[in-house]
Amino acid sequence: MKIIFYSILSLLILSCNAIKPKKVDTRETPVNAQERARKNVKEGKGTSLKDLVGGRGTTYEFSTSNPMWRASLEILDFLPFSTVDYSGGMIITDWYSENNSNDAIKITVRFLANEVRSDSLKISVHKKECKSNMNCQTNLLKNSTIGNELRTSIIRKAAILERESKNKKKK
Repeated sequence: MKIIFYSILSLLILSCNAIKPKKVDTRETPVNAQERARKNVKEGKGTSLKDLVGGRGTTYEFSTSNPMWRASLEILDFLPFSTVDYSGGMIITDWYSENNSNDAIKITVRFLANEVRSDSLKISVHKKECKSNMNCQTNLLKNSTIGNELRTSIIRKAAILERESKNKKKK
């Protein structure tokens, strides 16, 4: 126990000595703050008010203002979610089985864009079929009717939500 304590203590002491203030030649660096600011701007080290207030554009949206995201959550609300990651643009459901416990589906919705378009979503549906408790087979259903119906429902709902939000902004 003492060895760990002394190791941590020596590590902290050594790390404090490693951080030394940068030596500055006052002949090259002006003492006056305004002159120093001008020199930094000339060298490209400064920041402008434009950078701080709005010079940088961003495409970040809150999840509540993204109609595709909200529509997807509303359409898939009957399923248990495994992963919901707005920043990663992904919704993954848990395995869902309605009546037959031998068959289950898992749906993955990946957002490719924020616009309300059919190519803004990639929907994958996996089906798990079990013959016994330990003998299961999982397959990706390509061009499944479930995936196509979900895409259509989500796009319709997103269009309605987008129209409603535009109408609220006009009022």
